[in-house]
Amino acid sequence: MAIAKLIAYGQQHLLATSDSAKLDVELLICFVIDKPRTYLLTWPEQILSLTQTAHFAELLLRRIQGEPIAYIVEMREFWSLPLQVSPATLIPRPDTEVLVELVLNNHSAEGVSCLDLGTGTGAIALALASEQGSWQIDAVDFSNDAVALAKTNASNLNLTQVKIFQSNWFSAVAENKHYDVIVSNPPYIDEQDCHLAQGDVRFEPKTALVAADSGLADIKIIVSQARNYFNQLGYLYIEHGFEQSIAVQDILADHGYEKIQTFKDYNDNDRITCGCFIID
Repeated sequence: MAIAKLIAYGQQHLLATSDSAKLDVELLICFVIDKPRTYLLTWPEQILSLTQTAHFAELLLRRIQGEPIAYIVEMREFWSLPLQVSPATLIPRPDTEVLVELVLNNHSAEGVSCLDLGTGTGAIALALASEQGSWQIDAVDFSNDAVALAKTNASNLNLTQVKIFQSNWFSAVAENKHYDVIVSNPPYIDEQDCHLAQGDVRFEPKTALVAADSGLADIKIIVSQARNYFNQLGYLYIEHGFEQSIAVQDILADHGYEKIQTFKDYNDNDRITCGCFIID
């Protein structure tokens, strides 16, 4: 079947499942034939082989069943960086780029030391490293599979200055290690949230999504323990749910953080809260 006809066929069958049906189908075809999207526009009458068509049909069925396109094609772009993804990690989302923007805008000096907690694919740490080659960046994750994936992404992008290792939050971070900036996109969804049974999150690892205490348990651990790992002046940036900004602000204030601010994501929802901690 020709590329143009495959796109039309796939789009028709995906309309009830995806609000980006045409894009999804194009990405699936590109994955099958190992070509960029521009190839589809240039060669719409190109005929796929029977093997390629069968492979496309298998992938299309997975997408119709709701599996995220990023898991199917094993890649998601973040901060213009192509990142390998897998079901072992969350899929990097555009709104997390707000956190990267804030850190880069607020910390422009060379040699900044930074720790990324719960790095997953390595998205935040690698985005920062791609912009600031002199920064000293550590990135940790509880999942060994996530650590392996983040290391692969760092190698593929030649961003090997990022040190990536397994740690349950600060458990494997050396006690004498101190940072100017600590960032985290931790689990923050309440265990009873109905959205866990909807959309892409059905396929993502629950350990990276869900936290006890109305989604705040891990945030409380990070806020409390981060104070032991700052230089004399340190900044903490946390991504959170759109209804959690006041709670996160209160947690930071209760633990002695100052200059607390919340910033909105690209959909105008409260998404990132930061504060600084001064060691007397």
